[in-house]
Order: sequence, then structure tokens, then C-alpha cells
Amino acid sequence: MLHPDQRLTMSTPKKNTRSVPRAPITKAEESPTQRLDRLVHAAAAPLTGGLSPVSLSLAMADWAWHLGVSPGRQLELAALAAKLCTDTIKADGVIPGDAGPADDDPRFRHEAWATWPFSQLRTGFRNTETFWHEAAQVSGMTAHHANMTQFFARQWLGMMTPANWLTTNPVVLRDAIESGGTHLLKGAQNWLQDVSGLQTPEDLATAQRFQVGRDVATTPGQVVYRNRLIELIRYEAQSDKVHPEPVLVVPSWIMKYYILDLSPHNSMVRYLVEQGHTVYMLSWRNPKASDHDLSMDDYLRLGVLDALRAVGSLSGKARGVHAMGYCLGGTLLAIAAAALGRAGGMSDTKALPPLKSLTLLAAQTDFSEPGELGLFIDESQVGFLDNITRGKGYLTGEQMAGSFQFLHSRDLIWTRRMREYLMGEREQQNDLMAWNADTTRMPARMHHEYLTSLYLHNALATSAYRVEGRAVSLADIRMPVFMVGTQRDHVSPWPSVYKLHHLCDAEITFVLTSGGHNAGIISEPGHLNRSYQIDTRPAGGAWVEHDQWAAQAATREGSWWPAWHHWLGAHSGRKLAATPIPAQAILGPAPGDYVMQRYKD
Repeated sequence: MLHPDQRLTMSTPKKNTRSVPRAPITKAEESPTQRLDRLVHAAAAPLTGGLSPVSLSLAMADWAWHLGVSPGRQLELAALAAKLCTDTIKADGVIPGDAGPADDDPRFRHEAWATWPFSQLRTGFRNTETFWHEAAQVSGMTAHHANMTQFFARQWLGMMTPANWLTTNPVVLRDAIESGGTHLLKGAQNWLQDVSGLQTPEDLATAQRFQVGRDVATTPGQVVYRNRLIELIRYEAQSDKVHPEPVLVVPSWIMKYYILDLSPHNSMVRYLVEQGHTVYMLSWRNPKASDHDLSMDDYLRLGVLDALRAVGSLSGKARGVHAMGYCLGGTLLAIAAAALGRAGGMSDTKALPPLKSLTLLAAQTDFSEPGELGLFIDESQVGFLDNITRGKGYLTGEQMAGSFQFLHSRDLIWTRRMREYLMGEREQQNDLMAWNADTTRMPARMHHEYLTSLYLHNALATSAYRVEGRAVSLADIRMPVFMVGTQRDHVSPWPSVYKLHHLCDAEITFVLTSGGHNAGIISEPGHLNRSYQIDTRPAGGAWVEHDQWAAQAATREGSWWPAWHHWLGAHSGRKLAATPIPAQAILGPAPGDYVMQRYKD
């Protein structure tokens, strides 16, 4: 069997593997001319939504120039446009197999779209989508620019769809007539309210519905460790006996930890402690301007390693720790496991308990195909973001939230705004939406390093990522691994998550679950319409492609949480009597102080 690095070299085009990029210039180091450039770029950022205008222009120029010198391709597209226009004109009001409730696009699912002239508008829009899907592909373009062209064509079409406008949406027209225009008036009030930024008593009441520590993040526990970057929470036992190996949870630093401890009915933490697991949760501090120079190494050392050391000191009888990481928290945890597993390990491993197992939820380790999020990351975009963050010292939570909304613009922006502004329906907030609005920041240096090392250079997958000056290889991960990918994940596409199979020879149990990046993970038992596939590759087993895996893996109905619980139990020792949290270790009650940090940018 080939070494994972050899397999990667044979199957994946080699990228620049510079693993420790030079830190971005700080405000103290910049020259007057560099400061001028930074201020110009920062001033332009609100006009471009934080996207590099150079990156967008290069993609457009790449497409336009290659199309301009390809008369044959122009003729093909002209012929396609003529055919699609003819099809639209000839449409008789019904799209065979695609009308009414059977429509696969929720924007056009209502039966009213099956009647003329709206069916013809829908047909024309669908044909326009077909044309631009084809037109965005011109021979000779770079793959990155071709993907960008397709993506932004979809964004433009998503804005211009007839479903978004009063006069071309039959559902909105019918609602306006039936309500006597009152819903349109309410929608106008919603729009004015959003533009002005004024909060109504309704908004204030909604904001109070999901208070951290009262409605969400309510699982009983205590903060047992704190440093300048993290708080560590240990949750109180909910059973008489517990597994001797505790579970350490490392969430992503771009989110508040309580997505894993939402309401009591869908809290993953509460579920684990009720099943007899001792759970520790890492809560990241929300950085300020003074944290500008915090690096990836700081997040590894002060985050994962210090938390592990604290868990070891509080779990004297533990024979190891089950470590779980979510999203980028999982990527960081994989880096830690690889660094600890390499020959010579790390310099300071005193009092560190061994890792008994590794669980990675929607976490990428190979960023060669990172999905649509990768469209926003190239050298021009990273440089543009460096100039934006250098002044403040961090990337704001609003900027990150805007990027994720852009990926789901059809559902999170246009469809939502249509219902709020044209039909007067305010979306009812739930606990997941409240958590999503509780934004966090990223220090400028760490943000630069993770974008360049992971996304641009794919250093972790090519064994070029460096910790303490030495390269780490995912091939050094030897403990059993449990991985979860979600079917509709635009942040960490599951085929990308799956790639760990050809980067290490450890035993891997892989789960593919229904849902997206967040909803697929927060999939508690009893949640309706949930299913998952699961299969285990033994240590040293043969690697199969992701689509082949999906074709042969068993499908099960319900939540994947019980499968994970049983997997943890199978890799744990015999249960012992539960013990209370040592009084001398208690620094304060959960959810702690760091999760409460909120800043207005």
C-alpha cells in the first residue's frame, strides 16, 4: 500500500507548499505608501462587499478574452441562445414532469407557477440559467476563474429571478389581492425598519427569547480552566457511572461554542453527558484589536494543548481522551494529533494525556477542493483582506457572516427578503438562528495564516504544514477516527472532508448525514426526516473514492448521534462511578465569561 503522501502526489496536482507564510505587515511596520494602499483598500471594501475588485476583474477578463478569441465558441453559444429562446416562446404553460408541487426549486414549487404567463417566465428563467451555466465555460480559462464566473452568474440570476419581484410572482400577487394590500404595507414597514436599523418592541422581545445561559447553553457545568485565549468548561455528570475517558470538544474559533449546547432538546453536550460521558468544552475568547498578532501556533498551544493538559490534570484515572473537533476546530485538532504523533512529538508535552480517539465533524484536512468558499480565497483576496484587517486588528463577525450568507444567497437573502418585504412575513427566530447572529472575530495574523497555509497552499494535506518549525504529516495519526460529513455542506463539502481516507491509514468510521454544515451536525434523536450512511475502513484498509463509498455504505434512518455514542463506548474502558467536579478547580459556572463577549464593529 502506498504511503499517503505518495498517493496524494500521484492523484492531486501539486500546489505551492510554502507552509508558514510570512505574517502580514503590522501597522507599526508599514511605510507611509503601504498605509496609503491599506486605507484605499479598506475604503473600497464596503463597496465590494469585502471582495477584492482585482480578483473579480481578473476572472471577468479571463472569461471575456478567451471568449473574444473563440469565434467557434461564440457560434455555439449563439445557437444555444436561439434554441432556448425558441423553447421559451413555444412553452405552453406546463413543463413536463416539472410543474407545480413536483418542482425541485422551492422558489417555483407553488402550483401557481404552473399557469400562464408565470409558467413561461419560469421557463425563460430556467433557460437563462442553462445558458449561463454553459456560457461561463470557455476553453483556456483557469479553473478558479471559471468557477468564479459560474458562481457570480448564479448570484446575479438569483437576484433577478421572477420569484423576487411583485409583478412576476403569482404567489405574491395572489397574497396581495387576498390581503387587500395589507401584507405589502407590512412588508414596506419591514423594509423601512431594516434600512433605518430601528428595533421595534417585537424585535426586542425576539432578541430576549434565546439568552445564553438561560435558554441556550444551559447544560450544568463549571469553568475549570482559563487562559488569555480559552475557557474550559467541564459539565456535571448526569449518570451514576461514566466512561473513564473524557470527551474534549474543540469547536471552530469562528463560532460561539454553544452551537453544540443549544436548547436542552437538541444539545449535543447534554446528550453525551446523559449517555455517561464526561464532557469538556473549549470556549474561545472573542479577540480584540490587541490580539492582532495571535497566530495559528497560539491557537494550537493555548487552545488545544492547554485544554488537553487541563483535562489530564482533572481526570487522573483517564487512560486517554476522546477528542472531538467541529469545522476548523477539527482541522486544528487534526494538526495537533499529527504533531503529537510524529517522531519526536512536540517540545512541551508534560502532563498531556494521550489521545484515545479522534472525531472530526464537517472538518477538512485537504483543502484542494474546498467548495464554494474557496472561490473567495486567492492571493488577491487574501492581500485585500490583510489590508482590511490590519487597521482593526481582526476580521469582524459581520464580514464572516456576510460571506456565509453569500454562499446561500438564494435561501438566506433573496427568498427571505421576498417573504419579508413582499408578503410581510417576518421569519420566526429559532435557537440556531440566534446562535448564528452571535458573531465572533478572528485575529488578523491567525486569519492570514490559516487562509494562506490551508486554503492557498494546502500545506496540511501535503505534509508541509509546520508546527514548532517541523513539518507534520496526517499519516502520523494512528488512533481510531470518527468522521462526519453533511450532504448539503457549502463550507466543508463532504467529498473534501472524506479525503482524510487517503492521507492516513488509521481506522476511519465515516458518516454522511442529511442536512447542511450546521443542521446536519445538530441532528438530535427524534429529529424528523433525518438519515445517515455509515461505514468503517479498518486500519490500513483500501481506499475507495467518495462516490463509490456513497454507493455501498449502509443507510440508516434517524440521528447519527447514537452511532457516535456507541462508537465512543466501544473505544472506552469499563464505566466507573461518577465523581463531582473538584471544588478547587471551579472558576465559575458555565457558560463562562468568554462566550458573553459581544462587540459592535
